[in-house]
Amino acid sequence: MTTDAEPALTVELRERLVPIFGADIAIEHLALLAGGASKEAWALDLRTPQGTRQLLVRRAGGGVIHQETLTLEDEHRLLEVAFAAGVRVPKPHAYLGAIAGRTAFVSERVPGETIGRRIVQRPELAGARAVLPAQMAEELAKIHAIPAERVPFLGGVGARDVLDRLTKEVDRLEDPHPAIELGLAWARRRAPERSETVVLHGDLRVGNLAVTATGLGHVLDWEFGHRGDPAEDVAWPLVRAWRFGVDRLRLGGIGDVEPYLGRYNALTGRRITLASLDYWEIVGNLKWAIGALTQSRRHLSGQQRSVELAVLGRLAAEMEFELLHLLERAG
Repeated sequence: MTTDAEPALTVELRERLVPIFGADIAIEHLALLAGGASKEAWALDLRTPQGTRQLLVRRAGGGVIHQETLTLEDEHRLLEVAFAAGVRVPKPHAYLGAIAGRTAFVSERVPGETIGRRIVQRPELAGARAVLPAQMAEELAKIHAIPAERVPFLGGVGARDVLDRLTKEVDRLEDPHPAIELGLAWARRRAPERSETVVLHGDLRVGNLAVTATGLGHVLDWEFGHRGDPAEDVAWPLVRAWRFGVDRLRLGGIGDVEPYLGRYNALTGRRITLASLDYWEIVGNLKWAIGALTQSRRHLSGQQRSVELAVLGRLAAEMEFELLHLLERAG
């Protein structure tokens, strides 16, 4: 067995897997994967009588990005519902409860590139980039068709609810961020009064997709699932941070917005406009700026010392600059 996990984690994890896969199992390999600002991801090779299974253990980290983040138990429940609805998600196996003090669930481990910068830049993924926009639209259409009664644990929010939550999170930072305050005031004045409410992934964008040479393999990381305006989900991958340096391609550094939006509208019968995406792109920059600042406080407070968390605090300034640019363009 090879592992970079503490012995207590390995022993307790095997005990929790026995009811799922049987007593005749052994952990052959367990390693913490890089990345993940708020959750741990452990690659697990589990020997079973039927052969070695490649699994992924998603485990709580030291904090959350937003206060409305789903518990891992509810994230697993949402994953089960999405899998049953035909969404391309890794097969969920079981919620495990607390493992060495932190909650976790286990799912299939899927192949594919997940690092955003590689997805948008590597030549061998050029073919994938050509088909990804339509495939992302298709998965969003499936997610937004999930009946709300299947996921009663999801909160339902409109634009004003989102902005109220973000305002409270900014207040908890306890230091001034004028660009964010300006953006929140702008968004409140223009918030749609009413909108259709559907089940949202909450974070479907380049970097939360497993991408193979032929395109989209699986949709990952469902911790921000909620109910809300479908345009919120459709606009999220437009945020500049998810273009990973290929800024000329507004849709996640991989393509133009119009074909992606056209495919989504054709599949769903909705008439989401470019103007609506412009609004939610600004709100998306607000969400990620505030989330990055919140994450950096975990490092600055000493709660969880991490270079990655510290860098997120620095990146918030880039979102603030982008906000000012978008607000000037919007007028």
